[in-house]
Amino acid sequence: MRANQRGSSAVGTPAARGAHGRVLVVEDEQDVAQLIRYNLTREGYEVVVASNGADALKSARELLPEVILLDIMVPQLNGWEVCRRLKQEADTSGIPVIMVTGRVEEGDKVLGFELGADDYVTKPFSPRELVARIRAVVRRGRPAESGAKKTRLKAGELQIDRERFEVTMQGQPVELTRKEFELLAVLVGTPGRVFGRDELLDLVWGRDGFVEPRTVDVHVARLRAKFIAAKLPPPGVETVRGVGYRFREEKPGS
Repeated sequence: MRANQRGSSAVGTPAARGAHGRVLVVEDEQDVAQLIRYNLTREGYEVVVASNGADALKSARELLPEVILLDIMVPQLNGWEVCRRLKQEADTSGIPVIMVTGRVEEGDKVLGFELGADDYVTKPFSPRELVARIRAVVRRGRPAESGAKKTRLKAGELQIDRERFEVTMQGQPVELTRKEFELLAVLVGTPGRVFGRDELLDLVWGRDGFVEPRTVDVHVARLRAKFIAAKLPPPGVETVRGVGYRFREEKPGS
């Protein structure tokens, strides 16, 4: 699909959603649309481009993307009006909207937020920052995981106390760094659920700068190594090839 392809054409034959979902890019400048598409596709998103406001509304209503990146100065309906209509309609009001525009005046930003925009990025922008902001607005829109509120977690002989920042296996303490601790707690908090690397980055590292997805692999390896070094069985963190990690569910009698 070319970057300047109309959104209505994209709606007719939508591809399967990318690993991290679908992003609707509303942008009439072909080079900017191509830059965004390239970087988001590399991160595992499916990208649909609409080059005007009318097509943007149609694509949003039919595709219900995870995020909309919305330029203000697009033909037919400007970004302000597109945002206003999206936030007034029940089916699209919950879709995060990030304004991506060359308008840098404070009044423009205030108007965007008043119309319901979730974030505002000015051009020129860093592609990595844009990806981080997409992750952030999606994360804010997710319901909290059931295990995220528990202060004490237990899986077999593994115990985690969030309040005391303690991890024990077979009653023996295991010294972990803050990020190793948080990573293990997220996985143990929802046993059996597969977490992608990018999702774990969002949940554990949040906005701590720009962190590469391979950082998760390094921390999982170190976490396992610390249990082995203490002559303890490693926690049941399993690698799901090509996706991420999960904590193995404890089975009765296992």
